[in-house]
Amino acid sequence: MKSKSLVLAFGGMIAAAAAWAIWGSDVFPPERDPTGDPETWTRGEMRRWLAARNLVPQDGSTREELLARVLANMRIPRT
Repeated sequence: MKSKSLVLAFGGMIAAAAAWAIWGSDVFPPERDPTGDPETWTRGEMRRWLAARNLVPQDGSTREELLARVLANMRIPRT
């Protein structure tokens, strides 16, 4: 009886560790920021870039409006 309890406890710890490894980490990691020229980004990439910076875009924004907003909020490269 005692060994059965130990086996069940050990199995429970293994199951808990496996569950944490699966659900505790990023199963689907977030997409990376788009790179390159914003003029070539898709509408979804511009929306993701703005949302990552808490500049939540409106649902009805056109591609041109999003592009203007991205360009206005990009950092100036240091020389």
